[in-house]
Amino acid sequence: MLQDQVLITDLKGVVADMVSEKEAGDSIEKLNGILSPGFINAHCHLELSHLKGHIPKHTGLIDFILKVVNERHLAYRQAGFDEAEIWVAIETAENVMLQNGIVAVGDICNNTLTIPQKNKGRLHYHNFIESGGFIPAFAKDRFEKSMLILNEYRTMANDQPIGSFRRSTINPHAPYSVSPEMFAMINDLPNNNLLTIHNQETDAENEFFEKGTGDFLRLYQQMGIDISFFKPTGKTSLQNWLPHFTKGQSIILVHNVSTSANDLLFEKLQTSNYKLQSFFCLCPNANLYISNTLPDVEMLMQHTENIVLGTDSLASNHELNIMAEIKILQQHFREIDLVTFLKWATSNGARALNMDTMLGSFEKGKQPGLVLIEGVNGLNVTTNTLAKRIL
Repeated sequence: MLQDQVLITDLKGVVADMVSEKEAGDSIEKLNGILSPGFINAHCHLELSHLKGHIPKHTGLIDFILKVVNERHLAYRQAGFDEAEIWVAIETAENVMLQNGIVAVGDICNNTLTIPQKNKGRLHYHNFIESGGFIPAFAKDRFEKSMLILNEYRTMANDQPIGSFRRSTINPHAPYSVSPEMFAMINDLPNNNLLTIHNQETDAENEFFEKGTGDFLRLYQQMGIDISFFKPTGKTSLQNWLPHFTKGQSIILVHNVSTSANDLLFEKLQTSNYKLQSFFCLCPNANLYISNTLPDVEMLMQHTENIVLGTDSLASNHELNIMAEIKILQQHFREIDLVTFLKWATSNGARALNMDTMLGSFEKGKQPGLVLIEGVNGLNVTTNTLAKRIL
């Protein structure tokens, strides 16, 4: 963190230089706080913004999934709402992200509802088109439907200005919702190099793959999914799904609440053997909202520097605000300082989304956005800490 330095940009925020105060001359705008590059929200579900406040807290993951699946559209149709109201919720959520200093988003997409808002070009997006289907016989049909959505998003990207990130890939939803056959299709899809997956969000996920028991059986039963074909492997969830990827992809693992040190050792070996690159995304407010648990962040830091931050959706969070994620992390992990959190929120996030040629740091020629962080105590955030985008 640099002091007594002056950042020089043009009117669009493109960095021209960073010089000492003595070299900068007289026309200096002084700000009270910390100046940061714009934040990267590495995991979001913008299309679920209309579910804000609709799903109660602390349901646990299984009941949360059931409520999202059953109510993501039903609840608003019953109340007399239509797609126009969903679009308003999406626009409102994007406005909040802009105000809170977010400049780029890794956004999960199961439909095309966010395209009209993204076409305005206000934020950079990587669209993670989600594909799911645990029954092997359905894999081809589900994958083809995901390809249709992917093509819609890629068509959108053709009209974007140079320098705008509008990239899209097909991704597995979660280990418990994707068959080996679908994993193979995702792995083999050409130019599908940046992936994300919901990973080990609950202990029950590991129990299902290791023993074939636990709360996930209730999920399949209530969704009418016959899993009689499934055989537990005695391995954790991560150790089951990661070997499906062999093409040197970059993968963002989201949540990691029940990830162990042994899993991280396995991940390190697997990524080395297949030239993969892994990033671990923390969404602490969503974890607390759904199951009132957090990942072992200190253990994670012992094994990797590739940690990034996300907000998840307004179905599982009160706001799409990276500083709110930093605040809750510092509340629970007081030994981690703001410098580390900001690295996760900026340069690491930009690398994870393959946007670091333009975003994530104050380097000449980049246009990373400018965020002013106020109300800090040394290198620690406080209850009064705020972040706002100024350019």
